[in-house]
Amino acid sequence: MKNTSFTTAAVIGAGTIGLSWTALFAGHGLTVRVSDPRPDLAEAVAAALAEFTPHLAAQGLDVDGLADRVQLAGSVAEAVRGADAVQENGPESVEFKKDLFATLVAEAPSHALLLSSSSAIPSTAFTGDLTDASRVLIGHPFNPPHLIPLVEVVPGERTSEDAVQAAVDFYAFLGRVPVVERKEMPGFVGNRLQNALNREAIYLVEQGVVTPEDLDAVMTNSLGIRWATVGPFLGSHLGGGPGGYRHMAEHIGVSMKQMWAGLGNPAQGPEETERLIEAVEKAYGSSTYSELAEARDRKQLAVLSALDSARTEEN
Repeated sequence: MKNTSFTTAAVIGAGTIGLSWTALFAGHGLTVRVSDPRPDLAEAVAAALAEFTPHLAAQGLDVDGLADRVQLAGSVAEAVRGADAVQENGPESVEFKKDLFATLVAEAPSHALLLSSSSAIPSTAFTGDLTDASRVLIGHPFNPPHLIPLVEVVPGERTSEDAVQAAVDFYAFLGRVPVVERKEMPGFVGNRLQNALNREAIYLVEQGVVTPEDLDAVMTNSLGIRWATVGPFLGSHLGGGPGGYRHMAEHIGVSMKQMWAGLGNPAQGPEETERLIEAVEKAYGSSTYSELAEARDRKQLAVLSALDSARTEEN
């Protein structure tokens, strides 16, 4: 794993995440080979590239000839042939990933990084039978990866340190922010934090405290703004005033700890789940998925642009 020059990437699985990766890879000048058994693969890739081209251009990427850099592969073996990095985006199934990564190890070049976009399954769970698991690790993005910078780099028990560094180099080359997590936990870090927040959000709606749209208003007009600029720990450090995190932990933190025991555990049986679904559909069902996703991505680009400008001013 000494090669850190990336010219060709394979995308295995062309769902929402895989198509986003495809656009990002091509936007950074890589030759991209895409494999997926879906019958509308050509149409899906073309539509995604057309939709995401403005997003890539807004990030200063070269979108001239973008589609020319993307090739459709007739099989996984064809897709990974000559690849420097392989990004898998298949189902969240241990057995599926076991079979697929056995093929990747057999067919991909010996220097190729074998990366999984798995949202919750650590790579050790599906690499036990592989002849070579040293190049296999998690590269978990947040949707859509061509916009959201974070990639969680999570090595398995048999992943080499060279592969970890190569993965960091690969995602940094793509303009992402790779964060290495040194202990495998289901869901990794980002999704565990998201699930903890979502659990309390569901509980508050379930208890009739707030509607789904008002809860979203709370987030987007407070914590969402704060967390776009600082994380929970720096936020708490600043929340402690001149005394910093120590003051927060020793004073305000006491009342926060008292709240932990009362955090919600939503019932979410069939009836509760149906009521929640209906409430969310009432709040947002008047708009199509495409309309909601376009608005989300436009706002996310605006946030990223503002943060980039702020960083430039700091430097």
